[in-house]
Amino acid sequence: MKYIKPAGSDLKVSNIIMGCMRITSLSEKELNVFVNSALEEGVNFFDHADIYGGGECEKHFAKSVQMNPTIREKMIIQSKCGIRNGFFDFSKEHILESVDGILLRLNTEYLDALLLHRPDTLMEPDEIANAFEILYDQGKVKYFGVSNFNPMQMELLQKSIPDPLVFNQLQLSIAHTPMIDSGLTVNMHTNQSINYEGSILEYCRLKDITIQAWSPFQKGFFEGPFLGDLEHYAKLNEVLNRIAEKYAVTNTAVAVGWITRHPANIQVVLGTTNLQRMKDACKGSELPLTREEWYEIYKAAGNMLP
Repeated sequence: MKYIKPAGSDLKVSNIIMGCMRITSLSEKELNVFVNSALEEGVNFFDHADIYGGGECEKHFAKSVQMNPTIREKMIIQSKCGIRNGFFDFSKEHILESVDGILLRLNTEYLDALLLHRPDTLMEPDEIANAFEILYDQGKVKYFGVSNFNPMQMELLQKSIPDPLVFNQLQLSIAHTPMIDSGLTVNMHTNQSINYEGSILEYCRLKDITIQAWSPFQKGFFEGPFLGDLEHYAKLNEVLNRIAEKYAVTNTAVAVGWITRHPANIQVVLGTTNLQRMKDACKGSELPLTREEWYEIYKAAGNMLP
């Protein structure tokens, strides 16, 4: 397992993250086995959000692992807030209330990281900064970040926050690559050259912000996995399977390794609750894909190079 030290923090985090959005599908016993197996694989980072299961995922996690100080010190725990029923809310009151609820459900005194879940166009940076200051001073949150933000939204927020944002969680998979596409087709009249996300990949690298890739096996926005989709991604699956055979791993590991190979030191958020798939994915943490293999996979997904 590869570990990285996000800039502006004293954290040492695995580049594989266990995402906890779907864990209520597991029994307490099954989840306990799953979490401990992840720890044995070297995964030390666990990602939550107050909206996952309406808070039930956080409760289920804490109860299943029998959360206590000994177990807690083995984990880097992150949660997210800001999504409400039909709107977004980055008000000071909501952030503070959300964190108190998260801590209660997770049965922990602090979060290693808190992310603002999706951009709130009504956000007031000074108000958010005040909420962050209170949470930090009270020892409830160590580090802060965002999710699904573009560069200017981060700049707007960062102008009021004295410490740098540490994380930005963004959708990225072989079959969903807008943060890469436009940078490879600059100044061209193609759909691929359209800059949808404001060069967020390069921005995060310039600012030493760690990107966390969610939905690493999805095509589009929750349109299903590309692995095994021979109707739309036959060529991609053929290439992934061939490279997987070369490295004696599964295509799941290669799909993860394609992301972790990038020099941006991207973390991969696994959403699976399948134990074997999680173990297979962990083998992609340090997969030594060559440049040729990386670009072959990229092109097999239907992308072009000039």
